[in-house]
Amino acid sequence: MSRDIQLKERWENVVNILSNQFAEGDVLDLDAIIYLIGVQELGKVKRTFKKDEKIELMHIAICRLLEPYGYYEFEFFDNDGWPHYKVKEELPPLKAGEQSVLMKEAIVNYFLERELIE
Repeated sequence: MSRDIQLKERWENVVNILSNQFAEGDVLDLDAIIYLIGVQELGKVKRTFKKDEKIELMHIAICRLLEPYGYYEFEFFDNDGWPHYKVKEELPPLKAGEQSVLMKEAIVNYFLERELIE
């Protein structure tokens, strides 16, 4: 099976699992999944977040997702328990479609690591 087909199938599997679990079957988009990963990484799932905190959660998720690619490195948790990352390497300029593929691949790898999917 080609790498692109495998990524597509795994991505659809992640979307289906998360959509059924968190959106009553409505299909979650890439941003919603990134947000959920941010909440997971923060570890404070049973609270309501302000708009600026939601943006920070997405930033946390992106840093965590791109950490294995060498772009970010975890630094520390602040006094409120929020993780902080430092930039190790700037992301190369990517077209929108390339960004989307990179994030989907990183999300699939994140859930493979957690054994949510195979």
